[in-house]
Amino acid sequence: MPISVALVDDEAMIRAGLRMVLSAEPDIEVVGEASDGAGALALVARTRPDIVLIDVRMPHMDGLEASARLVREHPDTKVIILTTFDEDEHVAAALRAGVSGFLLKVAPPERLVEALRTVAAGGGLLDPAVTLRVISAFAGQPGPASGAGRSADLGLLTGRETDVLRLLAQGLTNNQIAARLHLGEATVKTHLSHVLTKLNLATRVQAVVFAYESGLVRPGQGDIGSSGPSA
Repeated sequence: MPISVALVDDEAMIRAGLRMVLSAEPDIEVVGEASDGAGALALVARTRPDIVLIDVRMPHMDGLEASARLVREHPDTKVIILTTFDEDEHVAAALRAGVSGFLLKVAPPERLVEALRTVAAGGGLLDPAVTLRVISAFAGQPGPASGAGRSADLGLLTGRETDVLRLLAQGLTNNQIAARLHLGEATVKTHLSHVLTKLNLATRVQAVVFAYESGLVRPGQGDIGSSGPSA
């Protein structure tokens, strides 16, 4: 079955360009379009797409409010936010809500296609050029479940799971994490799955948010340190 995608943007030209790019891919199908957040909710309720590509700034209901509702009301539909760099301060709530990632509007077509396939396969779009910059913008701010409680939750993880989470939050891919820790990529995926389960998180993006809110990683932090015994 092709990956079904809904396009949400208040600019018809943007939607037309996205549709043209995606329609050229045999494994992707555009199932509908909407021009604002309210229309997105109605569209998703009607078509049940695998993924929603949604703009941030739209009339009536913006993309952030719509994304939070989509994640809550349609958990089987993944949400990717279309963003620009000057919107960093607005997306913390969407990250915490569990969107599957962010994509720059100026990203090349192949990056868009890769993002959809990654998210459809259960991954998160953790583009260091977008996601880490966004997270760094709000990482020092208290969140609804941050602070001591988040730090205590780190004790649920093994040393190796903590290592994997730290590297994930620094923007590394599964393959890069595997190389850094001298593990197989399948082993890294298993550790990440355990991290999500133990911390009651839905997506890799939420795991990155947790890493910052718990203090495991700080904005600008570079290399991995020792975090205890591996498992």
